[in-house]
Amino acid sequence: MPLNPPIMTHDRNARNGHVLALHWQTWLPVEIAWCDGAIASIAAARPDARPECWIAPSLFDLQVNGYGGVDFMKPGLTADELRRAARSLRRDGCTRFFLTMVTAEWSDLVTRLRHAKALRDADPELREAIAGWHVEGPFISAEPGFIGAHPPQHARDPEPAKIRELREALGSDPVLLTLAPERAGALEAIALARSLGMTVFGGHSNASAAHLDAAAAAGLTGYTHLGNGCPQTLDRHDNILWRVLERTGLTPSLIPDTIHVSPALFRVMHAARGAHPLVYTTDAMSAAGAPPGRYTLGPTVLEVGPDQIVRLPGATNFAGSALTPLQGAFRAARMLRQPWQECWTRFSIAAARAVGCRHELRVGTRADFCLIHPTADPSGASLEICFGGDLRAAADWA
Repeated sequence: MPLNPPIMTHDRNARNGHVLALHWQTWLPVEIAWCDGAIASIAAARPDARPECWIAPSLFDLQVNGYGGVDFMKPGLTADELRRAARSLRRDGCTRFFLTMVTAEWSDLVTRLRHAKALRDADPELREAIAGWHVEGPFISAEPGFIGAHPPQHARDPEPAKIRELREALGSDPVLLTLAPERAGALEAIALARSLGMTVFGGHSNASAAHLDAAAAAGLTGYTHLGNGCPQTLDRHDNILWRVLERTGLTPSLIPDTIHVSPALFRVMHAARGAHPLVYTTDAMSAAGAPPGRYTLGPTVLEVGPDQIVRLPGATNFAGSALTPLQGAFRAARMLRQPWQECWTRFSIAAARAVGCRHELRVGTRADFCLIHPTADPSGASLEICFGGDLRAAADWA
């Protein structure tokens, strides 16, 4: 689909440019200029301006296990593979993400984290794209249903030495740790992780109300992919969904693919939270941004059909997601029956804020943004993505 060109000048080599567009929050025309890869000015446009595109911060995903056919837990992961995944994410509207690794044998998990960090630290492009690390497990519930597709034999209680080992392995980078607050030693682990500068979410958990309250007091601030990582059948009077939703001090993440959380439940969750935050994530694995087929998540082989549902072959439970970030933003809007602009912040600024990062469209920040060219069907909008001042059509990034 051809782009409707905005009023724009752009120097790719110097990472300078200027654009006239509608601001996604105010719905008013603005002129934005960037220089040497950073936003230099944002100003109201002249009253008679008629921009043909919208501008919004690029998407920020706090849980990506793999993308574009690349599995981040693959032994021997290469820098070329990481760049390919990062560029595929960029094509789909997301310029920054938390690289996620899931439950595995402890020494193997730490080895893979160290390897991925070394690849990231050695490459300027990857340093800008990988904003931090999400360690989802192994300190999660081993109960059927709550364990999800994680290997139950590797689920374990957290120990202070393991938390310190994570911090040492990942240096001063932002870290999100997902654990089950009901596990022995979890409260001490939460407090220690927080003292070491990590963000801690609950997840894959059947924590009681008392466990959640104690965990929040220790420093728990959110909950990973609420509605996933739990059995299909729950007690209607008391279950992990209700316990998390009513604790307004916790920020849940949701997978807005219409699969992990049904449209009706998605709307109920937003209504229950009111003005309190919710954020979005893809929980993408290697099949995201790639054709249907069989893919891996570490040693686990997963099957993805044309419906984008990721399952263990022959099983009915979900195992990660094949959702792209851009699809997630538009599907959230469709489920909530809202303009996409009202959902975009939950997948950009708010998602970054939930893990202690800043990712905004303001003067002085990196020039990371999306230009959205609308169509009659919003989900078919064409896209341009600016990454550090380099603005390209979406297809030119992959």
